[in-house]
Amino acid sequence: MQNKGLVKLFALLFGLVSIYQLSFTFKANQIEKEAVELAANKIPSSEENYHAKRSQEESNYLQSIATDTVYHMGIAKFTYNEVKQKAMNLGLDLKGGINVILQVSVKDILKGLANNTADPTFNKALEDATELQRNGQNTYLEDFFTAFDAIKGDTKLASPDIFYTKALDGEIDGSMSDDDVKVVIERKIDESIVSAFEVLRKRIDEFGVTSPNIQRLGTSGRILVELPGVKDVERATSLLQSTAQLEFWDAYKGEQFGPFLAQANETLKDIVNPKSDAGEAKSQDEEDAKSSQIDDLLGDAETDSTAVAAVNPIFDLIRGVGYQGGPIIAKFEIKDKATVLDYLNKKEVRALLPSEQRYTRFAFGKPEKNSELVDLYALVGNRENIPPLSGDVVTDARNQFSAVGKSEVSMQMNAKGAKIWEEMTGNAYAQGSQIAIVLDNVVYSAPGVTTGPIAGGSSSISGDFSLNEAIDLANVLRAGKLPASADIISSEVVGPSLGKEAIESGTMSFMIALALVLLWMVFYYGKSGGFADIAMLLNILLIFGVLSGLGAVLTLPGIAGIVLTIGMSVDANVLIFERIREELSKGKSQVEAIKDGFGNALSSILDANITTGLTALILFVFGTGPIKGFATTLLIGIATSLFTAIFITRLLIDWYTAKGGKLEFSTGITKNLFRNINIEFLKKRKIAYIISGSLIVLSIGSLLTNGLDQGVDFVGGRTYQVRFAHAVSSSEITNVLSDPAVFGSADAKTFGSSNQLKITTKHKVNETGTEADEEIRSKLYTALVPYLEGISYEEFIDLNDENKQVGLLETYKVSPTIADDIKQASLWAVLGSLIVVFLYILFRFKKWQFSLGAVLAVFHDVVIVLGVFSLTYKFMPFNMEINQAFIAAILTVIGYSLNDTVVVFDRVREFINEHTSWDFDKVVDASLSSTLSRTLNTSLTTLVVLLSIFIFGGDSIRGFMFALIVGVIVGTYSSLFIATPAMYETVDKSNKKKTSQES
Repeated sequence: MQNKGLVKLFALLFGLVSIYQLSFTFKANQIEKEAVELAANKIPSSEENYHAKRSQEESNYLQSIATDTVYHMGIAKFTYNEVKQKAMNLGLDLKGGINVILQVSVKDILKGLANNTADPTFNKALEDATELQRNGQNTYLEDFFTAFDAIKGDTKLASPDIFYTKALDGEIDGSMSDDDVKVVIERKIDESIVSAFEVLRKRIDEFGVTSPNIQRLGTSGRILVELPGVKDVERATSLLQSTAQLEFWDAYKGEQFGPFLAQANETLKDIVNPKSDAGEAKSQDEEDAKSSQIDDLLGDAETDSTAVAAVNPIFDLIRGVGYQGGPIIAKFEIKDKATVLDYLNKKEVRALLPSEQRYTRFAFGKPEKNSELVDLYALVGNRENIPPLSGDVVTDARNQFSAVGKSEVSMQMNAKGAKIWEEMTGNAYAQGSQIAIVLDNVVYSAPGVTTGPIAGGSSSISGDFSLNEAIDLANVLRAGKLPASADIISSEVVGPSLGKEAIESGTMSFMIALALVLLWMVFYYGKSGGFADIAMLLNILLIFGVLSGLGAVLTLPGIAGIVLTIGMSVDANVLIFERIREELSKGKSQVEAIKDGFGNALSSILDANITTGLTALILFVFGTGPIKGFATTLLIGIATSLFTAIFITRLLIDWYTAKGGKLEFSTGITKNLFRNINIEFLKKRKIAYIISGSLIVLSIGSLLTNGLDQGVDFVGGRTYQVRFAHAVSSSEITNVLSDPAVFGSADAKTFGSSNQLKITTKHKVNETGTEADEEIRSKLYTALVPYLEGISYEEFIDLNDENKQVGLLETYKVSPTIADDIKQASLWAVLGSLIVVFLYILFRFKKWQFSLGAVLAVFHDVVIVLGVFSLTYKFMPFNMEINQAFIAAILTVIGYSLNDTVVVFDRVREFINEHTSWDFDKVVDASLSSTLSRTLNTSLTTLVVLLSIFIFGGDSIRGFMFALIVGVIVGTYSSLFIATPAMYETVDKSNKKKTSQES
């Protein structure tokens, strides 16, 4: 081998750099372990909500040392922030946390650009675009333009009632065509989404999450946010979705609306259908209490004492009244908020308002802690529904403590805001009224002004804030408001207890697989196998070093990718050693055999790894989250295994032989295995066709009748992983949850152990807001209470405890829209891989028959794997959902199958040139026979690795591993009995003898 010195230097430097990179991971883990211990010592487990308190204490400690030097390497010093930045990042499935895809509402942005116009054509186009989105793949803006064009008639986008507004004056004028306006609107939408992206990025930075990942997904308005390690999930999701639209409104006095409520109550009696039990007799005490409340509310207004006994749509919901002179009209239960607002905003009811109050805006306040009641306010509105002062004027915001020690948020306004604020506070002081501080349509506080006008633009927001709420509100105001609402259309929340278990199971599977492969190589190849083992260990070091250096995220599928790489990296060494054995059997000297063996194997090694690498690259492009992690480690592993197998193994073997050492490349047991094999594979191809044809027919039949167990990735819905104290019946839980009073339809499957279920429901699948999430989670808990052995709702949903054994462990949500996109992307990934591989093999072998044979074999493998899943998913004791992970498995199977096939094709090409007098069928049979040792050796080694992951690697990737196991078995078979025979069949019979003379 030439340039040995350069290879040695590169290997040494590469290894040292990897150790250097990994040292930061070890140091970061050490520091974080100290933080955990400090928090545990400071916060005893006897304290209420100790998990959250410990988490906050850990965060405080790590923030306190953020800029301190914690790592001294002699030649350089590093702060904790620098150490953490260089350390390897763990994904959600290993660390816990949250992964969400936010959909910025393009509809809201369009409304804003059109100044919330009432134009019927515009609003009808918005409604039609929303409908088109349900089944289409276009962006909302594209569907809006399509819908508008279909109904516009003479209406133009540049109409003063649509986009020719004061805000867009200078960019749009009335003479512009629709196509010209579309260009401007596309740009404004893009600017708004970029603004949303920046706002979210600033909020996340303020939140203090380590190793966050935020990226924009295409032009659809979707933003991916990954926050590994986040334990307070509720706080994180609130932070991400809060639009932070801060507004300041003048407030009416509550008692002014007593007569209006009485009239509204009477009017609604004729509109609202009374409930069947509304007329039931009430106790005298209840009637007296209700009468007293209404009298207090109405003050001097005349009331009919007999009216209370009738059905009172509004009065029956009142649970309290405000104080005299205050801004609160009445108190209602939280669950009745939507009903009350619906009543008050009906046109028949609003018509009852006096002319000076006709633009009144009704809004509810922020509920107090541990209270089911919420206050109703009346705000002084206007025709445009624009507040006198908005949050745009806020230049700074900080959390602070009030004079009585309560958390609040102080704000500083710019000059324009300060002037308006002074006028507003002056009017409120003169009138003895209040100013309501409204955030995202919720009244946080409505203070009066007792000291005259407030100059200078300083103010504060008070309310029943916790410290974290005040911090988050200040951060959000400081970062800015989102330009439109952002709905979570896909989310995955993993508790730290699952992450801890995943690390343990992943580490165990990794060590077992590694040990088995190392032992097998020594058993089969003797000392040379030991050299291959050394190269393999260096390969693992390099993989982790590169991952750390690139800042890549390590996930559980990523660990599976590394372990799979170990199995596949054996292939390069096996190819080399088998070629060396062949050269030795020809009578060549050891030195010549080694040289020729490495040289002859190089073409097969490169072709096999490039085809696998191409499928991994497609997986990387189309995959998300953990699947992208799997593809990343696979790509890195392919590159490093090529380097270690070709160069490091060669260095070690040359070093040993140069010292006079003798290598047999086998042991006494394996010396004659697979030697002098001459199987006539082509004569058996018809039997293989019958077997494969039967399997394909059976698979397609099952796919058409049985179908597949499609996960929420492809159909939308919500999935919850729940663990119970004892074994439970999945069918019983399914029946309980499918009750119309719960979800109506649900599916519970045993997931791993018999006390753990994966529960899936499509209940309210089109509702993506946090309120719907909370409602479904609450229903889930209520239905499962009899099986949970007394744990509270808070304990059930708590995802802070890394030792949690009972309750909710993981949640996953995908809206139908993004599910369709995932399904389409997956289809393109599979088709794209087939096309790319067809073209690559055509390029390498110069004959379309080789490409056709490879693609037919891959098609055969994919159909059979799908068929096996279709036939067995109903009774297998592990999860066999068809999701993104399954698509990753299919693409890996494609790569593996091609790896096998290309090695055989490479030998066919070699024998064609070497044995020019042979018939083509003899060339094919000899090629298959001579590569059989390599094929079986690699397949068995890979299967051993996959089985170790399947058994010890954790429940979440068991279905993924099963697909790979089936794929390896079928792929090995197809490379022998489908790919090569299919290639043989398509070669023109009259040219089969001529083929042997072609180069």
